[in-house]
Amino acid sequence: VFSGSIQGATIVDALDSLYIMDMHDEFKAATDWVEKSLDFNVNAEISVFEVNIRFVGGLLSAYYLSGEEVFRKKAVELGEKLLPAFNTPTGIPWALLNIKSGIGRNWPWASGGSSILAEFGTLHLEFMHLSQLSGNPVFAEKVMNIRKVLNRLDKPQGLYPNYLNPNSGQWGQHHVSVGGLGDSFYEYLLKAWLMSDKTDEEGKKMYYDSIQAIESHLIRKSRGGFTYIAEWKGGLLEHKMGHLTCFAGGMFALGADGAPDEKTGHQMELAAEIARTCHESYSRTTLKLGPEAFRFDGGVEAIATRQNEKYFILRPEVIETYMYMWRFTHDPKYRQWGWEAVQALEQYCKVNGGYSGIRDVYASHPSHDDVQQSFFLAETLKYLYLLFSEDDHLPFEHWVFNTEAHPLPVIRKEDVKKPEV
Repeated sequence: VFSGSIQGATIVDALDSLYIMDMHDEFKAATDWVEKSLDFNVNAEISVFEVNIRFVGGLLSAYYLSGEEVFRKKAVELGEKLLPAFNTPTGIPWALLNIKSGIGRNWPWASGGSSILAEFGTLHLEFMHLSQLSGNPVFAEKVMNIRKVLNRLDKPQGLYPNYLNPNSGQWGQHHVSVGGLGDSFYEYLLKAWLMSDKTDEEGKKMYYDSIQAIESHLIRKSRGGFTYIAEWKGGLLEHKMGHLTCFAGGMFALGADGAPDEKTGHQMELAAEIARTCHESYSRTTLKLGPEAFRFDGGVEAIATRQNEKYFILRPEVIETYMYMWRFTHDPKYRQWGWEAVQALEQYCKVNGGYSGIRDVYASHPSHDDVQQSFFLAETLKYLYLLFSEDDHLPFEHWVFNTEAHPLPVIRKEDVKKPEV
């Protein structure tokens, strides 16, 4: 859907899952397809963010896992095709890019021509690896410059708005979210620090400062005792939490160990609370699969109240949080909750050609949307597989997952490519 007409999103997104699950024949067939048929010379307008996390991320992981040179070559080739997106007055990239003409623009709906925080903020991990693998520093320079622009700006209440104008370098509307439009920006600050072998002090500081502001201004507890992360609109809170926001349980757990001033235990408690809230959003539906968004107002808790928020499109974020919580606590409830999701997926989402999203998780009979998102194979199934695997299968000391669940190796201090003198 998002990749205009670069074909093969499902294949590329699933490469590392096939490899990790020892599906060697299928991996070989997919590798052959990439070699012969994956073509970036298409006249297509693509989402820079989606192509980066699914295609660049998928190719990088496939390379690091298998060592097959074709994946490195294709990743770098695609990375080069994305560079014209950064040709803006500030270097904050456009959201959309015609990969043939190199002409970029932003989403017409985004606040006054703004770029989106979660989109330009979710290039860092992949671009650091592109520089590492190509020996070309330009990729790292582009994403480090984004940090420079952000650090110059005033943050309202210490928060990062979802919209930034690439021409003026000023914020758009003061909307803040840990869900869609914001989410993976925060994730990548933490993971950039972890992926750098904990040398990226700037990323570390930006992460812990921002989650402190999020905790002060966005995290609330409902009357029924559920901790949730609201949306901030110019100082007013909307008491709604999206399925996308449920990844934050895993993020808080992953970042707990490095938290300043003895906050590790507190971060882990917060992570566990968010996991519990998101599980509740699943268990309060008829089909035991969670809605796209759920609310905490007017006596309603962890339930979707609007028809256009009742769908489930095979999203991974809740299962992702269960996987991180299992790895860090080994509390058996996280595997139990994951197994509940497996059973619901099998019972209600499985169809002849694969798995389908569902239009209303509160209806007693599922109405299928007839779409199998590529992230179902990249993320949902991978996180489930890892939830039921041993901890040494892709251990966190060595691997950091991009926001599409593509594992990227930690770049060890001693392995950093030094510029030629």
